[in-house]
Amino acid sequence: MPAVGGIATTGGKEYPGNLTPFVTVTCVVAAMGGLIFGYDIGISGGVTTMESFLKKFFPSVYRQKEEDATKNQYCQYDSQKLTMFTSSLYLAALVASLVASVVTRRFGRKLSMLFGGLLFCSGAIINGAAKAVWMLILGRMLLGFGIGFANQAVPLYLSEMAPYKFRGALNIGFQLSITIGILVANILNYFFAKIKGGWGWRLSLGGAVVPALIITVGSLVLPDTPNSMIERGQNHEAREKLRRIRGVDDVDEEFNDLVAASEESQKVENPWRNLLQRKYRPHLTMAIMIPFFQQLTGINVIMFYAPVLFETIGFKSDASLMSAVITGCVNVGATMVSIYGVDKWGRRFLFLEGGTQMLICQAVVTAAIGAKFGVNGMPGDLPKWYAIVVVLFICIYVAGFAWSWGPLGWLVPSEIFPLEIRSAAQSINVSVNMIFTFLIAQVFLTMLCHLKFGLFLFFAFFVLVMSVFVYFFIPETKGIPIEEMSQVWKSHWYWSRYVTDEDFPYRGGVEMGKNGQAVKAV
Repeated sequence: MPAVGGIATTGGKEYPGNLTPFVTVTCVVAAMGGLIFGYDIGISGGVTTMESFLKKFFPSVYRQKEEDATKNQYCQYDSQKLTMFTSSLYLAALVASLVASVVTRRFGRKLSMLFGGLLFCSGAIINGAAKAVWMLILGRMLLGFGIGFANQAVPLYLSEMAPYKFRGALNIGFQLSITIGILVANILNYFFAKIKGGWGWRLSLGGAVVPALIITVGSLVLPDTPNSMIERGQNHEAREKLRRIRGVDDVDEEFNDLVAASEESQKVENPWRNLLQRKYRPHLTMAIMIPFFQQLTGINVIMFYAPVLFETIGFKSDASLMSAVITGCVNVGATMVSIYGVDKWGRRFLFLEGGTQMLICQAVVTAAIGAKFGVNGMPGDLPKWYAIVVVLFICIYVAGFAWSWGPLGWLVPSEIFPLEIRSAAQSINVSVNMIFTFLIAQVFLTMLCHLKFGLFLFFAFFVLVMSVFVYFFIPETKGIPIEEMSQVWKSHWYWSRYVTDEDFPYRGGVEMGKNGQAVKAV
């Protein structure tokens, strides 16, 4: 690993503990909080293409779509009103994530997950029964509030509950649930759209009740994390819970470090204001830049072209389904690769490999789309071999995203924040993610209409920038206990000027040698 980017973690503090069936089941259930986010991503895109839905709520959009059916493919779906309906959810999620910070810190991660499930369930019921646009908007807002609470709490819960050696794999279960939610939603959309009578959209929107109930019931049966229990003064219960989670009796070292971190946390009166302190500069930077870059990978523009290309291959009317299922399966499969490799190969390797893979694929697809679609967006008859090649590179691109920026965009921020700012910093992470998800969703179709295939180059530029950012500024966090993460910043070539031993006193855990290696303290 290059010294410029981070540290290698060949040693360090090693808390005793095993990957017990209890903690595995717990993390799997908690990770299902990602289902509500994934289901909504998948369902909203499909519903807005259903004719019966557009006729009822957005008749002007339906008429525009019918009139432009044979015209410019780039501009066919350019409607601010429709994208506002879809993306309004993310503004609600932004607000909810800020409120969730207080709930998560004072009352525990479980309660935020419970609120998320209940709010999402309420929104799903209202949307499924919608009679007017205001009901749709109200439902979308409640869905957004639910996602804001869940996305704030679940990654933190997983990072705190998992043994540090398996933290990456268990945390990525959240992203895996998101990808499964997207895949299931796309399949359901296809079949519900075929229901005679034009009410299939109600099943699509109302079906969100199922993942909502999973996270709601799950939050009621899940144990709270020892970190959260200590933070609320339940030290004795936290020690017993830690013993059960780790599967060993000797948890004193880890428990004492958690208590020490909590005591530091209690000294912080205003975690939001504290985030602006010099010693938290790297944490604040990551809380902003990682979700910012995650949304500018260009995954949206790649997925837009998939149905047209799949139809060219010969799937005809099933093009949208095959596009969703094939790319969805690639998404799920590549996320599983990330689960396998994140604690073996490290976060930086996946970031850099995935970035390189996406950049190459974007260059190939840009050339291919530009050559055939041109600037007028009318491709004419596309050769089957051409479509197969482009679809292949789209799948390789999706795989690159799914084992790098997709899961790591949630994992890395959730594991680097000290306890005293953890809830506030995670809220900023979720908020930035939602802000740029909203902005990309709102302007994407307009940008596509005006920049045409050049939009690929726009996102390719950001993939290059984010890869350079990872190389120079994101250290390796593999194998570092979550409460010892400060050592990573103190040894970094750049962040060490902001984070010193005075800021985070050494507690006898991970020391960094001169060569950037983590060595075990004696």
